[in-house]
Amino acid sequence: MFGREKIEYKTPEQVAIMRRAGLVVADALDAVRGALAPGVTTAELDAVAEDVIRSAGATPSFLGYHGYPASLCVSVNEEIVHGIPGSRVLQPGDVVSVDCGAIVDGWHGDSAFSAVLEPADPADVALVTTTEDALWAGIAALATPGGRLGAVGEAVEDVVEAAAAPYGTVEDYVGHGIGTAMHQPPDVPNYRTKDRGTKLRAGLCVAVEPMLVRGAEANHVLADDWTVVTDDGARAAHWEHSVAILEDGIVVLTARDGGAARLRALGVEIASL
Repeated sequence: MFGREKIEYKTPEQVAIMRRAGLVVADALDAVRGALAPGVTTAELDAVAEDVIRSAGATPSFLGYHGYPASLCVSVNEEIVHGIPGSRVLQPGDVVSVDCGAIVDGWHGDSAFSAVLEPADPADVALVTTTEDALWAGIAALATPGGRLGAVGEAVEDVVEAAAAPYGTVEDYVGHGIGTAMHQPPDVPNYRTKDRGTKLRAGLCVAVEPMLVRGAEANHVLADDWTVVTDDGARAAHWEHSVAILEDGIVVLTARDGGAARLRALGVEIASL
């Protein structure tokens, strides 16, 4: 079950369970999207997601994880990741990043999206769009036969470098393996590294999650020991999907269509599951 790098390779049957967890996450995030509006508190968004997760018979991955007190991470504006839901009231024009995880029969799904509340600053919309584009480019890189995991970071960085505006790539927080634990080997950097990374092979499941900022990528953690914010107050965006590599290709476990639409546009057909 474990390879040389202690990576947990999954069987098709295990991936099918992860797909169930992924769809619960997709449902929860869809419900949160529908609830996003000025005047809503981040705690109210958390309650929406937890209700969807528990109604599906699943368990929130985040709640209680190393003491984390909620089912979602909701990060607003200069908050990059790990924002704790609470009494904060969303305002017009806010950039809101929402991260969610769920467990089904011991297997995890993990996904995140970012959105800009109206009236939206076009520069914030461009940030969110570029981050999402970088996510899908990174996912598509997993479909390269005989490839290496380092191709994900290369693809993400290619999108960032080609963007019309300059963005900082957050390097302190990276993607990860996922399966019987929410975070497990291997790390999935969102930038180029000298290490080519592990070989892409069937059974590898990872979460790809680029984080971009409109300023410098330097960041720090607030006194709550969770919320990560930019040092310069620049706004941030975060997108994430859990992806499985199968014998006949890849499938995005947390995308309702398996990633078919976005990946087809990049020349990649998804695997059957």
